[in-house]
Amino acid sequence: MNVLDSLVIGAGQAGLSASYHLSRRDIEHVVLDADASPGGAWQHRWDSLTMHDVHGVAALPDSDAPREVDGRANEVVPAYFAAYERATDLPVVRPVSVDRVTDQDGLLVVAAGDRAWTTRTLVNATGTWSHPFVPHYPGVETFGGEQLHASRYPGAEHFRGRRTVVVGGGASAVQLLGEIAPVTETLWVTRREPVWRTDEFNPDRGREAVALVEERVRRGLPPASVVSVTGLALREQERAAERLGAYRHRPMFVSVEPDAVRFADGTLERVDVILWATGFRPAVGHLGPLHLRSPLGGIQLDGTQSVADPRVQLVGYGPSASTIGANRAGRLAARNVARWLDQHAEELEQVG
Repeated sequence: MNVLDSLVIGAGQAGLSASYHLSRRDIEHVVLDADASPGGAWQHRWDSLTMHDVHGVAALPDSDAPREVDGRANEVVPAYFAAYERATDLPVVRPVSVDRVTDQDGLLVVAAGDRAWTTRTLVNATGTWSHPFVPHYPGVETFGGEQLHASRYPGAEHFRGRRTVVVGGGASAVQLLGEIAPVTETLWVTRREPVWRTDEFNPDRGREAVALVEERVRRGLPPASVVSVTGLALREQERAAERLGAYRHRPMFVSVEPDAVRFADGTLERVDVILWATGFRPAVGHLGPLHLRSPLGGIQLDGTQSVADPRVQLVGYGPSASTIGANRAGRLAARNVARWLDQHAEELEQVG
């Protein structure tokens, strides 16, 4: 039986960074990626998202970040990731969709359909994109119009002439309203009051925000988004929507009718489309057999290391769910894997 020293699940920014640093340490591993081609979640982003919109992408380790400012993010970043995989000869295997990870006699078995890999340690880098979150409201199944999650956003023209309610208080809701409001009538609803940033966002503020998210996962709470801490800000391309009143929000509706949404005061607002900009949840269901969740509902981490099972590292989770944080997390995860292997060298020889 071939036993790997480590295995990485996911080939987005965090997974590629982890693989690079594992390779630098001569740790035998493979990277299993569910997508058929390189690019991680970036290849699935909407066409109108440009590199200018995402404010650039952090460079992968020992690499130069793409410099394009006008190209589509779903083309530029995947091309960058693909070139990086080739240049560094990372051991990526795709497409492989992992079903579950189990413990068998002290080793981790990673199963994908009828295929399986056995490893001593694991770096989970599956992110959130594959797990869009849509809350349930009474009557939602009776709605006769269109419902879609922001992850399937088809472009502003799709909504022309169709009154659209955008649900969510995060950055994606703000950006999508900025595109849709100039072509059709919109209604913005949020469960919580939107938090607008009034001061300049600088590196110190960014570090403070990441520290707050880190504290949540250190305590075992479900991770929060960094933007929930940093607040929202309008970009120049969203000023037209602002002038149209798109950012005057209402509290969340309480139920859905066949052609409308109903609010707590009993009023109805007719809509043709419900666009759920309600975020994502960590894609960690395959780790369920390892029982990593804390009583507080999240996976408790010490840095990137699972407190419940130190063989497991999580990157792209919580504070490292950004291109900059992912690089740092990948480096830390590889260091933790190396330390764990060194500390357990003798017992590992006995189990294979």
